[in-house]
Amino acid sequence: MTNDVKKSGLNIQAKREPVIAFVIPCYNEEAALHVTADVLKKKVHSLENSHAVAENSFVIFVDDGSSDKTWDVIETLHRNEPVLFRGVKLAHNRGHQNALFAGLMHALSMNVDAVVSMDADLQDDPNAVDDMVQEYLRGAEIVYGVRDNRETDTAFKRGTAHAFYSLMKWLGAETVPDHADYRLMSRAALQALSQYKESNLFLRGLVPSLGFKAAKVYYKRGTRVAGESKYPLKKMVSFAIEGVTSFSTKPLTMITGLGLFSVFVGIVMLIYTLVSVFSGHVVAGWGSMMCSLWILGGFILLALGIIGEYIAKIYLEVKARPRYIVETTL
Repeated sequence: MTNDVKKSGLNIQAKREPVIAFVIPCYNEEAALHVTADVLKKKVHSLENSHAVAENSFVIFVDDGSSDKTWDVIETLHRNEPVLFRGVKLAHNRGHQNALFAGLMHALSMNVDAVVSMDADLQDDPNAVDDMVQEYLRGAEIVYGVRDNRETDTAFKRGTAHAFYSLMKWLGAETVPDHADYRLMSRAALQALSQYKESNLFLRGLVPSLGFKAAKVYYKRGTRVAGESKYPLKKMVSFAIEGVTSFSTKPLTMITGLGLFSVFVGIVMLIYTLVSVFSGHVVAGWGSMMCSLWILGGFILLALGIIGEYIAKIYLEVKARPRYIVETTL
């Protein structure tokens, strides 16, 4: 039991100092990595000095097929401090979720006790890790880093984010509002996660579905230390669609409702058209028919689009291609 835990006066089950790995997915983060590495180095040493984590804890940078000199920076960091800084280089850009999963599985293979995943831009406050470790020592297998506010977001981003979490809840998918991928996961949680084989990864939905004892740590999200955001509007929309189609079949059920509604509208318009014809108002009837055709056509296209999204997911899963290929590790 650590001195800090004793001082807190809490009834915490004795645990040896855990070996913690920080997993940092990187894509074109050349400008930010030196700053990020320096901050994480201080954080790891602080945790080690307070006996919250073991002295052989380390950081894994995962290069997601960057086109800049991100990997060169990672190699330099590893060369200067080979114990503290490790690296995983993917052969091709596979997206944030796959890069993060690759880092998690690499950490699992190195027999760590727990991992902390966070982005390379340091918008996630590293100081929240102290509380995450304390929650882990209290018995939590998963600790979510949750934003305590969205003051730094634009009104548009704040509104769409809340709409997304509300939509996911309505669709029956289990997510943690205002939580991204800043979390601590124990070895047991990682082993359970490793059993999920789907190609369409949405970790924000997968991790809560594991069912382990969880806790939350609230923090204030900062600004990027350097570089540009890797999540423009287009990627955010794509990520939202990935989340919905990976965890809910409710949109397919909604198509049936839309179909029935379309039939009802069609019948109403048919009656209106017949009345217009018999009354001699052919022009009015023509407009009504065209209106009904547009409505019906729109619903059909919408239904085909939703079905197409799910068929595309089936197509990717059936091929069973690897999520990623590791080119080299440090």
